[in-house]
Amino acid sequence: MARLPLPRILSTGSAHIARSREFARTAADGATDVLHPLITVSRGLRQLTGLARQKWLATPKEKRGPLLFFVAVGVLVVAFVPYGPLTSLIALMAAAAWKGRVRTPVRTGPDEAEAGRLQALYDALVPYFSNPDDPAPLFAHGGQWSSAFSDHAFDGAGRLTALRISYPAYFTDGEEESRARIEQVLHAKSGRGREYRFDWDEEGNHLLMTVLPALATTIAAQRFVTAPGETVLGFTDADAVQRTVPVADGADTRDAPPVIWRTGPRSTEPHLLAVGEPGSGTTTLVRSIALQALAHGDVLIVEGSGTGEYACLTGRNGVLAVECALSGALASLEWAARETERRLIAANRARQAGLPAPDDTKRPLWILVDRPSVFGHLAAADGHPDPQELLAVPLRHGRAAHVTVVVAEQSDCLDELCEAVLLHTRARVVLGAADFEQVEAVLGAVPQTTPAPHVPPGRGYARLGTGPVLRLQVPATPDPYDDATAHEQRQAVLELLPERPEEPVRGAGYEQFDAYDARSAEPVSIPAAKVDGPAPPADTARPVPAEG
Repeated sequence: MARLPLPRILSTGSAHIARSREFARTAADGATDVLHPLITVSRGLRQLTGLARQKWLATPKEKRGPLLFFVAVGVLVVAFVPYGPLTSLIALMAAAAWKGRVRTPVRTGPDEAEAGRLQALYDALVPYFSNPDDPAPLFAHGGQWSSAFSDHAFDGAGRLTALRISYPAYFTDGEEESRARIEQVLHAKSGRGREYRFDWDEEGNHLLMTVLPALATTIAAQRFVTAPGETVLGFTDADAVQRTVPVADGADTRDAPPVIWRTGPRSTEPHLLAVGEPGSGTTTLVRSIALQALAHGDVLIVEGSGTGEYACLTGRNGVLAVECALSGALASLEWAARETERRLIAANRARQAGLPAPDDTKRPLWILVDRPSVFGHLAAADGHPDPQELLAVPLRHGRAAHVTVVVAEQSDCLDELCEAVLLHTRARVVLGAADFEQVEAVLGAVPQTTPAPHVPPGRGYARLGTGPVLRLQVPATPDPYDDATAHEQRQAVLELLPERPEEPVRGAGYEQFDAYDARSAEPVSIPAAKVDGPAPPADTARPVPAEG
């Protein structure tokens, strides 16, 4: 049986209804826009009327009569004042419009998603902060996070950036294992890939967790505003130190909080040890220290890697030598030991005679040794003593002789450092991605922040003596002769390099190195070993210390 077609009114009725609804909605929106001021004033008048009614009901009955009298007198005064009724009407409309305006509601707490995160974090901490014998527990299964959490803050992605936790007094917050478990749970539940700082208030039973911003990596090598004997190792958090220095960060100049290392006779940490993985920035740190040391002293560089990272310093004013070979390293370090002894003897003689110490004993001497473990292997193969043994005298007596030793080594060769280096280097730096065990093995303490899994070069931790563990970002000081170096950073390093002397270096094939006899405390000239091959050009020649 064939179907009959629907009537036209039924087949096209839905389209007419949809168009009618759209027309009605458009008309309503237009009317709302046109009548919006009237709606706002009406809403304000209604609210003002409600406030007046509440005020009238709150007024005692014995005071309502005088109140009506004063209102009537005010109305009469306004009525007889020129333009009074018009002015009062305008004032009333303005007050109604201000009262009836649509205001954005003020957020007074976390939204539903953020409250869910806080509740999940609370439930995760219950097994660690709860006790079945506690009559009024802060943490209990089925409890609410508002009883233990406060001062919470979230970022734009809805992740926690700050949180204050109140924990029971019986929690063993004095034990490292207990605190580490809580920090691990908070780190995992709040989001990985960020650095967190945990401040434990053991007296008040509070734990403050904050997310630390990333340290700036755009600060390049430059002349820092420091006093003689002060060296900027890098920059840290603003609330970690009580000092700032002006730095050029790109095209802008701002104040940055530095990590200042003080050397000299009154320093408690006269020598430095830097440890890190390959590519972590230890060589950059040593290069930065060398550029700062050349402003007030002399520098002797011994490079064990042999990659020419310090070639830009060769032959510069104030650079005594840049040694990459075993023979040169042995001769240079032996001279450094004798120079330390000479300075001590000369200063002691002057002190016994009631005279000030000679000027040549007060000029700072910096001994920078990068990867000494490589020389240890070569020396053992050739039957020579380990060059690290020659560092014992500068390390033990360098503070009184104005001699500073900086040693940089890779973390996998830390066990090959001699006892003197490990004992006398009280200023420590760890660079690169390192866990708590590695940081504690070098610095002797665990940082209050969680280490990040991926860090830029020059990023790590520093500790000066028995002070706190500070986050550190070393200034960008790359090798200016490296083709991969950015132009701005290369130019910044080249501007800090001292000039080369105009007169040529003595010797053609043979070179000399000024050493001193520790017994007579008088300078003598010792012939250096013969250099294999042709003599280097005058602009790249460098003094080579003698052997023995």
